Order: sequence, then C-alpha cells, then structure tokens
Amino acid sequence: MSELAPEFEKPLLKIETKIKELEVEPVKYARQISALKEKVEKLRKKIFTNLTPFQRVQLARHPLRPTFSSYIAGLFDNFIELHGDRLFSDDAAIICGFAELDGEKCALIGQEKGKTTTEKIKCNFGMPHPEGYRKALRIMKLAEKFKLPVITFIDTPGAYPGIGAEERGQARAIAVNLYEMMGLNTPIISVIIGEGGSGGALALGVSNYILMLANAVYSVISPEGCASILFRDASKAEQAAEALKLTAQDLYQLGVIDEIVSEPFGGSHLDPAKQFDTLKKKLLKALNSVRETKKYAEERYKKFRRMGDIKIK
Repeated sequence: MSELAPEFEKPLLKIETKIKELEVEPVKYARQISALKEKVEKLRKKIFTNLTPFQRVQLARHPLRPTFSSYIAGLFDNFIELHGDRLFSDDAAIICGFAELDGEKCALIGQEKGKTTTEKIKCNFGMPHPEGYRKALRIMKLAEKFKLPVITFIDTPGAYPGIGAEERGQARAIAVNLYEMMGLNTPIISVIIGEGGSGGALALGVSNYILMLANAVYSVISPEGCASILFRDASKAEQAAEALKLTAQDLYQLGVIDEIVSEPFGGSHLDPAKQFDTLKKKLLKALNSVRETKKYAEERYKKFRRMGDIKIK
C-alpha cells in the first residue's frame, strides 16, 4: 500500500521501512533506530501541522483509511444488514441495516469503498447506483415507522455516472432522497468519514446534525473535476482544492457542518481504535442533543435554509 500513499507521506514511509529493516536486529542497531524514530516524529509533526486542502483530500482517500464497514465493527453492536431496493437489485456500495450504539437501537446506512481490490470492485469503489439510494430510503422509512434514529456515514467520490445507472434513474433517486429526508420525522445524524462528493454524498446527508472528521472533505465536485472545468487542466487540482473550501475547517466556518471530529495525529488510519472511541462519544452526544428538539423535520428544514445566508453590510 505504500506506493498508493499520498506523495507528501512517502518520505515518512521510507524512514519507517528502514526502521523495520533494522529492527530485525534491535540490539545491534539500537542507536540508529532511536535516531530514525526521532527523525520520523519531527518530520510527522512538520507535515501534519500544516496540511494544505489538497493534502487533506489525499488523506481522505488514503488506501488504509477506515471504511464504513470498519466503523460498523468498531462502534456498533448486533448489526443486522438488510439488502435490496425492492425494485431492481442490491447495491454493495451502500450498506444498510439496524444496529445498537451503546445499547440504543438505530438505523445504520453508509457508503462502502471496500479495502481489497475484490471488495473495491464489488462496491464499485464507493460510487452508488440508484438502487443503493432507494435501498437507503427504504431503511430510513422503516426507522421512521419504528421511531428509531438514523445514522448515515458518508464516504463517496460521487454517485456512479454510468449509462445503466442513468437509465435506472440516478438523478431521480438522489432527488427523492433529498426530498424525503428533509421531511423524515425521526432524528438523522450524518458523519463524513472520508470523501463527500456532490449529490452522491448529499443523498445521505440531509440531517439534523452533521459531524465531519478533521481530514475528510465535502464538496460539490472533486478538485480534479473542478480544475478540468474551470482551468481546462486537471493538474491544477491543488489550486481548485483551495478555492472549493472543502475541508472540515472551512465548512464549519461556513455553517455547512455542525462539528469537527478530531483524528489521531497523522490520520485515522494510524489509530482506528482511538478514532472509533472519539467518534462514538461525539455520536452519542449529538443524538441526545437532536432529541431535545422533538421537531426533527422542522429543525432540519430550518438548518438547511440557514446555509449560505450571507449578510451584506
């Protein structure tokens, strides 16, 4: 996986690889190992203290970053998966079901990218088809019926734009989800754990409370796509990332998200257990906060109406 790591992280991986080679004989190379570990820590601090927006994009796409299935195992108990949209088929890019969070029952919906090559192909690299969004809505409606909160996990480069998906109503499936989620009479909490790309992400993101991991991104388009359209040059993705304001820090300032969830220094992939523990506490707190309103649909509507409210002096 080291060859797939972000470019800015490769100098660190090179030193860490050298340390592993020396640790075969730890006594003999104790001094060199100690010096290299000190060098790694200094370099890590230098890199991750001043990340650019595009570097955060690269972290959000990190090949070792925990996917939705990892969070299911790390945060929830007694997960029961449900399949199919009752119209066409099942979509592995969206996993749905019911689970327990700290003993509390909830509906759980999230986009899955997969970890291995086989899983990635099965999950279409996290790009859902319309049947995936219809499946998600089916579970949300069940949650509303049984008065259960809905927790969604967002991690997709975008909805799949293939011919088959368009023929089966991709745009309509997303639009219906947006409409139905806005009026759903039950609490909805969303967590952006990696990439939040365009309408494919928003179709699971019309929520009462939106949490976002510190190195996740959320935008109407990818930096590469934006650069291709605006600059006619995809290589200017770094410049586009700056302009898009897609980081958690930017989106919190703009009022698009409600809270930033800290990550272990260097990214959630370095200490998944710590990330799960941090997020679990935030989720429980957010759920309790949303429940106090009682008027879930009304408060959700007001929340989204406030977004982009720019007061001109």
